[in-house]
Amino acid sequence: MILHMALGPLSEDFETRMENLTLNTHLTDRRDNPASSRTSFIILIAAILLAAANMRASITSIGPLTGAIRESTGLSTGAMGWLTTIPLLGFALLSPLAPVIARRFGTERTLAASLLLMTFGVAIRTVPAVPLLFVGTAGVGISIAVCNVLLPGIVKKSFPHRIGLMTGLYSMTMGLVASVAAAVSVPLAQGAGWGWRNSLLVWGALSVIGLCAWLVQFQSSKAKISGAAAQSHLHRTNMWTSALAWKITLFMGLQSFNFYVAVAWLPDILISKGWSPEHAGYMLSLMQIAGIPFNLLIPTIAEKMKDQRFAAAAASLLSLAGYIGLLSNHSLALTAAVVLMGIGQGASISLALMFFALRTKHAADAASLSGMAQSMGYALAALGPIGLGFLHDAASSWAWPITAMAVVGGMTAIFGLSSGKKRFVE
Repeated sequence: MILHMALGPLSEDFETRMENLTLNTHLTDRRDNPASSRTSFIILIAAILLAAANMRASITSIGPLTGAIRESTGLSTGAMGWLTTIPLLGFALLSPLAPVIARRFGTERTLAASLLLMTFGVAIRTVPAVPLLFVGTAGVGISIAVCNVLLPGIVKKSFPHRIGLMTGLYSMTMGLVASVAAAVSVPLAQGAGWGWRNSLLVWGALSVIGLCAWLVQFQSSKAKISGAAAQSHLHRTNMWTSALAWKITLFMGLQSFNFYVAVAWLPDILISKGWSPEHAGYMLSLMQIAGIPFNLLIPTIAEKMKDQRFAAAAASLLSLAGYIGLLSNHSLALTAAVVLMGIGQGASISLALMFFALRTKHAADAASLSGMAQSMGYALAALGPIGLGFLHDAASSWAWPITAMAVVGGMTAIFGLSSGKKRFVE
């Protein structure tokens, strides 16, 4: 029902823009071929949501299985942190290049290639050789980096009057599938007897479906760089000299820092407090599920606000309350803490993705800001899982890593206030 309500206004907006010959290079002119136009519209929506579905599942499925992987491979806690850190390093290194590659080869072709790489990465990391576990994880990270960067630009170009709604839809999809991945990893590995390798391999099927969707979209659009796309090169802004761009980058990076720490270590934190691995995995799933409604609602509502300062600060402070709650040993308090973390993180990532489009005037600038913010932001986030993993090893306790998460949560609120002010990167 939510999807139906969302697609109604999107369809009307899309058709109006087609009739006015806007710069949407993905679809054919509705006046010449209305059936083809509507089909292309549906294909584009499906392709965006399927790309989003692949942007976290291959990472969140690892967290609940860290104990089994560690036992099977003999890796230390710090070394296990690299399984979450390596994709983040891929985000950091590839994000600035993704817009350049897309301009050279076409957005659809680039996204299809990235999902093909993800399929290979998911398959390679299940081969019984420890080095290939990390090589495959790197391939997954590179693929997700491309999707991360290019989707905000596609939304800015194709849905300029529905940025909040479309951002919410693909952010919600990302969170929903990620929560399912976290919830089913242990049951598949232990309950179904598949083992951790086959449990991770399941997500290769999802990337194959996403690949097929972008291949169809590539054929539908002919993947040509039109004169309109060429004109977008005239509007690119140097993001690296903009104070606002750096504030958005830090907001993106700090909220990602804590999210990926939670993905990597929340199950272990709960296991240290007496929870079973299966129930700890369910709590990671609960964190994801709690944020799903806010993935959709917050950007849709925030887009209509005078500015987004209150929304960004509130989201960050909710997360902060959740991190502080992890210091408790009471099961009810821990459950409440996980829910607060999920709500705050779900709202924060949606706002961060929306800022790429709201704080720029052109689709090319949105892609450039996305590339910069996700490059530097994920470089910062990459320090989280491995850094706090080593901190835990040094302190033999999760108290200090949790305290570090709370400090980062407070800093996120500060940069959220700065990013939420209504202005443009220029």
